[in-house]
Formats: sequence, C-alpha cells, structure tokens
Amino acid sequence: MRKTCLRMVYELAQKDERIVFIGSDLGAGVMADFKQNLPDRFYMEGIGEANMIGMAAGLALSGKIVYCHTIATFLTRRAFEQVAIDVGLHHANVRLIGAGGGAVYAPLGPTHLAIDDMALMRTIPEMTIWAPADADEMETMMPFSVTHQGPIYIRLGRGGDPQLGTDGARWNARIVLISTGTASQVCQEAAKAFDGDVVACHLPIVKPLNAATVLSLSRSADVIVTVEDHSIIGGLGSAVAEVLMESGWRGSFKRIGYPDIWPSGYGTQDEMRARYGISVDNIVQTVKELRGTTR
Repeated sequence: MRKTCLRMVYELAQKDERIVFIGSDLGAGVMADFKQNLPDRFYMEGIGEANMIGMAAGLALSGKIVYCHTIATFLTRRAFEQVAIDVGLHHANVRLIGAGGGAVYAPLGPTHLAIDDMALMRTIPEMTIWAPADADEMETMMPFSVTHQGPIYIRLGRGGDPQLGTDGARWNARIVLISTGTASQVCQEAAKAFDGDVVACHLPIVKPLNAATVLSLSRSADVIVTVEDHSIIGGLGSAVAEVLMESGWRGSFKRIGYPDIWPSGYGTQDEMRARYGISVDNIVQTVKELRGTTR
C-alpha cells in the first residue's frame, strides 16, 4: 500500500506541476525517482515534523498541492498544533500520508503505535480522513487527492496487505460489521463464520463518514459491530455510534478496537491485534453474545 501511494504521488506529480513532496527522515532510496527527475519539487526535511508542516502549509497557500510523508504518530501527535493551525485553519491543500496506521510498528513500542491518529485528525474541522484497505483501493483513490479542496489525512497499512475483494453480502442483513483500513480483511473473514444474514461493510473514508450507508444498513440490522486497528475512542466506532444514536436506531452495538489503555508488549501487528481482540474469533464471539446466542 505504501509503495502504491508514493508511486502514485510521483505519477501525479509528472502530470501536475503544482504537486510538491516533503518527506521527513525517510529511508534511503524512498522516492528516488521523484528526487532525481523532479528535484525542484522534492524536499527531505529531516527530523522536525512541526517545521515540515509549516513548510507544507506555506507552499500550499502559494498554490501548491503538497504531499507530506512520515510515520503516522509523528504527523498526528508530534505536529498536531501545526496540522490544526497551519493546515486546518487555512484549509490548505496538504495531504498528510501517515505510515504505520494502527499497530504496524508494534515491534517499536507504544511511541510508534498510531492508535489515536484518526481520533486526533477527526477533531480538526474539515479534515478528510482516508483509510484504504489495500493497494488497489489506494490506487483508485489517489487521483482524487489532486482535485480535493482542503487537507487530507491518508492512513497507510504496513505494505503487502492482502486484497480486500468483495463479499457479495446483502444490504438488508440483521448483522452488520463495519470496518475501515486493513481491519476490513479481518471483518470479511469473520463474516464467513456465519451462514448468512451478515454484511461486512468497508468504509475507506472515515471523515466525512458516509452516514447514508450506515443508516441504510441500520434499517434492517439488529446487531452492528465496528472493527478498527485504532482506539475505540474517537475513531470509526465513535463516528458510527454518533450517526446511529442521532438517528434513533435501537439495536445492539459494540466497538472493537484498542481499549482506553496504552497497549503493552511488543511483537507483530497481528499479535498486537489478537492481544486486544481485533481478531476473527473475538468478532464472531461478540456478535454471538450481542444476538443472544453462543451457537
């Protein structure tokens, strides 16, 4: 997914002279083609994310479309004030590409776990949030980042993420699983555990949330479960809950994600997810409990 996103930035830049790329402490060779062929629009800022966002905002307010890329926690936590004031307040055309959304960097510990990035970005007025499920979806979405007006936060998976595909589910199911990003693969697998009457819905745009889709699904649903590689506070689950509660929907609802703690331990992304219930087994068990059966 990351390679596809950055490749698309370069391809789009070849067609549009307004596009500028700013990286922060990226590995050697990342965006080498961009640097070599479009050197006047390529910047490697270094380890100073607040300064990177200030640069991006200034360029955007001068008519550029700026793509900034670094680790998600550094974009959203460390540079939050600059993102909010320099970019958000001025509705600047800056695209924030956050590497390692969720527990991708679980081997590096809690400082690198981007489990609050979507929550932070949701608080910034008019900030758009994308969380594609796979490389194909990323490739489809990226051209829209050129014409979009205002800032976008683009949440990347770990790379090499499985293709989501389609589950062919009906839109009038009694059980609805709603997910975003790479957690949608987990939801699709969980849906297979039920013989029918279940839909696994992937929402690649967390903000603005597609409320019409959520409400359409809720009309026939008795049980709705949201699943995300993110804290249960402030992310997709919170956004879906807001829509459902304001609509007057009455059913059984549960958010699956990281609880209100600092995740502990080290390991792989899959191990971290499993430790906190972002897993097929826990989704299935949760649905069974909510619908009042343990079959």
